[in-house]
Amino acid sequence: MSILSGKNVLLGITAGIAAYKSASLVRLFIKAGASVKVVMTPASKEFVTPLTLSTLSKNPVYSTFTDEEDDNAVWNSHVDLGLWADLLVIAPATANSMSKMANGVCDNLLLAVYLSAKCPVYFAPAMDLDMYKHETTRRTLKILKSFDNIIIPAVEGELASGLIGEGRMSEPEEIIKFIECNIIDSLPLRGKKVLITAGPTYESIDPVRYIGNHSSGKMGFEIAKAAANFGATVVLITGPTYQNVEHSLIKTVSVVSAEDMYKATLSEFDSADVAILSAAVSDYRPAKVSQSKIKKSDDTLILELVKTKDILASLGKIKKDQYLVGFALETDNELENAKSKLNRKNLDLIVLNSLNDKGAGFAVDTNKVTIIDRDENFVKFDLKSKKEVAQDILKIIIGKLHA
Repeated sequence: MSILSGKNVLLGITAGIAAYKSASLVRLFIKAGASVKVVMTPASKEFVTPLTLSTLSKNPVYSTFTDEEDDNAVWNSHVDLGLWADLLVIAPATANSMSKMANGVCDNLLLAVYLSAKCPVYFAPAMDLDMYKHETTRRTLKILKSFDNIIIPAVEGELASGLIGEGRMSEPEEIIKFIECNIIDSLPLRGKKVLITAGPTYESIDPVRYIGNHSSGKMGFEIAKAAANFGATVVLITGPTYQNVEHSLIKTVSVVSAEDMYKATLSEFDSADVAILSAAVSDYRPAKVSQSKIKKSDDTLILELVKTKDILASLGKIKKDQYLVGFALETDNELENAKSKLNRKNLDLIVLNSLNDKGAGFAVDTNKVTIIDRDENFVKFDLKSKKEVAQDILKIIIGKLHA
């Protein structure tokens, strides 16, 4: 999954021959998981058709302030488009349109959207060699960068005039890569390694049966996605679960037993900056595992159980500069039990959730948590989706790391 997944991308297209590349650009944004809307200058429709872009983006294409439908004027709000966008990408950006952007000229819908946008603005210049090198263009680029607009530099290559030199718009694949890298570089967990455990563990009784629990792994997977979307390199160690994630910043390590998870977690912990242990690890395992299936005979079956290794406590003993986060799932004396666990296991933060709260706990899409820091300050949150809970947890951790 790309860092662009879930983003609203507004693609602005101006009247240059490089507009033919915009169809590929829309396709790549969609492939990355983004939602795309297209705004064209009226003249750009001579280079690529709105029908092509609308088909690829699965959204209407905008080029004027009103659309005439059945003799009724439909207003295309530049304000609404600007507010919808997480990113505004103008590609190609011609010398003419860039000059208007730099000087506040607003004579078409795209320029009105540009002046209204509250989101980051990327622009990819495209023009002939001499135009790109001209002093007025250089001045325009300087002004746009001073507005914190982000330039996707033109490259050298064959130009429409037949000349070879600088001024060619970057290829769509390079534009996507540039934007992804730029977003990641600006994120608060950029350069941090976050270790996360998720899901249950299974402790074998025999080749057929095991001891386990009802954890689905949903919470841990949402935390992993949130951490990656904040720029972290994530190692996700997960027990058996139907959950899955594809993200360029997430490495998944699959384990089965508590012992497997213990070994995998300790092997990654030394190089981690943050460790968030949300897995529901089995507290006990069978003392002996039968190598063949245990046949049903007596009315009762007695299993001898022994304690598994306490992964969280083990990390608390050896941690150096790592920020260590644990989870507590409680049914009685919840706050006091969570605080006790926080202190006993040398944690920096603990996330408390109660099985007494409707909609919280295992195998559901929501959770209700209280987050407690090492000074025993706590924040209670309302019932939310696990995706939103993951965001809350990561925002508190980021705040602590940057305090």
